[in-house]
Amino acid sequence: MTTHPSSIEHHPDLAEMRTRFERVTSTPAAQAVEALALVTGLYLAASPWIAGFSVLTPLAINNLIAGLAFCLCMGGLGSAYERTHAMAWTAVALGAWTIIAPWAIAGEMDTTRSVVSNVITGVVALCLGLAMAGMAGRSRDSRRDSRRDSRI
Repeated sequence: MTTHPSSIEHHPDLAEMRTRFERVTSTPAAQAVEALALVTGLYLAASPWIAGFSVLTPLAINNLIAGLAFCLCMGGLGSAYERTHAMAWTAVALGAWTIIAPWAIAGEMDTTRSVVSNVITGVVALCLGLAMAGMAGRSRDSRRDSRRDSRI
């Protein structure tokens, strides 16, 4: 009896999942979310210098790091969604952190400029992360509905 090493690459569920994720990320909505997310991340990274609170060094460094991390989380979704869709939840957490950062970071970081910039950017980032995370769920639900309809 010979055994053949089974490769997960040829598993039918994996091929179906890749097809589903490719279909999700090729929609205009997914591409728009990814583009807006990249712009949001870049703004967050540059916001201390754009909005004028770069003198608040701890918050400026935080926004730079969080903005770059947000870009990395959301930037890979279009090209490798099947491997990175869970990163959308990290983007949601980064959006929530961005909202509370002016009050959570030690020191007087809660100036009007920093609060307005971080709250608006954080809400946008959180919504974009939720939108991208929800796209895989919608695709799964539509597939389940189409299977049910084919049985009827």
